[in-house]
Amino acid sequence: MAASGSSKLFRVGRSILGGLSSNALWASRSSSQLTNQTRTFIQMRTTLKVVDNSGAKKVMCIQALKGRKGARLGDIIVASVKEAHAGGKVKKGDVCHAVVVRAAMPRGRSDGSEIKFDDNAVVLINKQGEPIGTRVLGPVPHELRKKKHLKILSLAEKVA
Repeated sequence: MAASGSSKLFRVGRSILGGLSSNALWASRSSSQLTNQTRTFIQMRTTLKVVDNSGAKKVMCIQALKGRKGARLGDIIVASVKEAHAGGKVKKGDVCHAVVVRAAMPRGRSDGSEIKFDDNAVVLINKQGEPIGTRVLGPVPHELRKKKHLKILSLAEKVA
């Protein structure tokens, strides 16, 4: 009986140590995954920065209007305003359309180069496709010309 009790204790101790070692292994994996993070499409529940003066600071993607996987540069999304400035044209909780002007996912260009940005950013637009704000801050890629967003390109500070 004493032998069976000690083996039980040994198993419990081993499972505790096994649990600790697997947690340590998980922690080392998660830290390496953070450094090699893969960039993906802008999809549902993605938080994006607003780079115009419409009054919104951050929006959350509700739906990408084109494509099954998600949105890329120049695509139109439906978004909900999560943070807004007081006295702006849009309020917190408003649902509006937006054009993706910066995306962290790399996109190949026709000359063989790739373009990617550090953040995901949008410009809010109305139903007719015109920007709500009167200024667009930061760089905007020239790929928006192919997607027929010429008004956003004309308002932008810098075209990358």
